[in-house]
Amino acid sequence: MKTFHQYLAESERTYDYRIKILGEVPPDFVKNLEEKMAQFDIVKMSRPKTTPVQKLLKDFPGAENESMTFMDVSFRYPAIEPQIKQLAQLLGFNPNRITLQTAAYDDSIAKEIADITAQNTDLIADTDYPAPDAEQKALSQDYSANPYQHAVLKNEYRSDFTVAGGKTPPAKTTNDIAQQDTSPFANIKRPPKPATGSHPRG
Repeated sequence: MKTFHQYLAESERTYDYRIKILGEVPPDFVKNLEEKMAQFDIVKMSRPKTTPVQKLLKDFPGAENESMTFMDVSFRYPAIEPQIKQLAQLLGFNPNRITLQTAAYDDSIAKEIADITAQNTDLIADTDYPAPDAEQKALSQDYSANPYQHAVLKNEYRSDFTVAGGKTPPAKTTNDIAQQDTSPFANIKRPPKPATGSHPRG
């Protein structure tokens, strides 16, 4: 039969987090931070691990070509990221270079990224398309040889097709109307001019 202390130990809840620090970690910073975090009643804390230099870090989007140090820590009392940043700032560290996440969340993000990477591997090589035939290979070779002089641009393959039902007669426009050579005013005779004082005959 279990003792009361065993039941209490099994029912005790802990809060598991992962602390990540960007770049070089100052000497004794981890030790001093651990002392500051004692207010959350630390159950256990792993030894810091440092990653190789990486071009991009998902936890620090603005950083490039930096390493990252991380450690797992379990508290008896919950903590939030602003509290850890404030403790780091009290130690003279840039709070923008440290993050706190729950271990479960960080593991789920890492798994999601790994699954996406695996799904997108060799998408071009592993396709369901049939192998190109001789005509497709010839066209590809023609295009790659000189993309500005290949057969399609030279219009060697014309689109002359016969439509079912015969060709439609061309539409008539005003240009097809017969044009007259004589002006409509050519046969109009002007009446005689009226007589005036200076021109009695009109």
